[in-house]
Amino acid sequence: MFNWYGKGLKIGDLHLPTPIVQGGMGIGVSGRKLAVAVAEAGGIGVISAVGLGYVGIPCEIEENKEESRNISILRQEIRKAKLATKGILGVNIMVAISEFAETARAAVEEGIDVIFAGAGLPLNLPTALIEGSKTKLVPIVSSARTAKLIAKRWMSHYQYAPDAFVVEGPMAGGHLGFSKEQIDDPAYRLESLVPEVVEEVKKIEEDAKKSIPVIAAGGVYTGEDIYTMLSLGASGVQMATRFVATEECDADLAFKQAYINCTKKDIGIIESPVGLPGRAIINEFLTDAKKGLKNPKNCSRHCIKTCKEEGSPYCISSALINAVHGKIENGFAFIGANGYRVDRILTVEQLFKELEEGFRARYEQETVR
Repeated sequence: MFNWYGKGLKIGDLHLPTPIVQGGMGIGVSGRKLAVAVAEAGGIGVISAVGLGYVGIPCEIEENKEESRNISILRQEIRKAKLATKGILGVNIMVAISEFAETARAAVEEGIDVIFAGAGLPLNLPTALIEGSKTKLVPIVSSARTAKLIAKRWMSHYQYAPDAFVVEGPMAGGHLGFSKEQIDDPAYRLESLVPEVVEEVKKIEEDAKKSIPVIAAGGVYTGEDIYTMLSLGASGVQMATRFVATEECDADLAFKQAYINCTKKDIGIIESPVGLPGRAIINEFLTDAKKGLKNPKNCSRHCIKTCKEEGSPYCISSALINAVHGKIENGFAFIGANGYRVDRILTVEQLFKELEEGFRARYEQETVR
């Protein structure tokens, strides 16, 4: 195992030897295979719950007629992942999906270790907990103000404080919790957000009388970056983009190759049908969509509550499903701001080793000073 000089991540009774959480990436990009590999390496392996029923995974368990195929497949993937590793597993659930509450409850029932909830305010997430469950609930926030709002709501309505917070900055890939103006504003850089959230969480800890770690996300790329975030008060980091170009990532090789081939100028901010800005690799599909050439004729899934079906430039679930299966010309790939730096495909173990070496070099350099 790797040496992080005791800087492992603790969330309640969950103790990780590393400070790394693998970010959730839908639809189907971060599935069971990637999550298991990350958990085996000592991080939190995270399955994205978004659209699992749409990506062609065969359902091998008896489906509950009262639940959607998405939820049945999620149950199956959690069960299989738990059989494959004794490491720590999480599920990432977008608050904006139509079945948010039902999906969260299913994950708890299946004994998932952690639920990460973002792309909206998970104000009622504690209602997913059942008697005896040990699932940790972790909101993804973009500011200290949002962390305070969620904690106040949970503690006053459910007598439950968040078990950790992920603070995600504007350099992340996928949907962003920032306005277009804020994305390039230095005041909203992750280096500024982390200390602010850490200070706010200290107050929440006092009221809740429990330790609540802060996990930094969005643009974290190297082991040196991990050291920087921990130096600013974070207890861990969440990384997504780095895990796409791994052998174990569940996406098609063509999807991974799009990361390797892209340059800095290929990465841009798009207007997502979900109603949030997003960072993606700009390709012909997105260029045509912007011209109004990809309007869906109808919507059969109704997967996202905030999606404006009429007048939408394209169906985001169809576009992401096409992409994860390698049909990039009929879809697109979300990516973090540093994604252009990806130049090869590694195993998850090799990536962890690279990150650990970078962290250790910076740690030893700073210790000598």
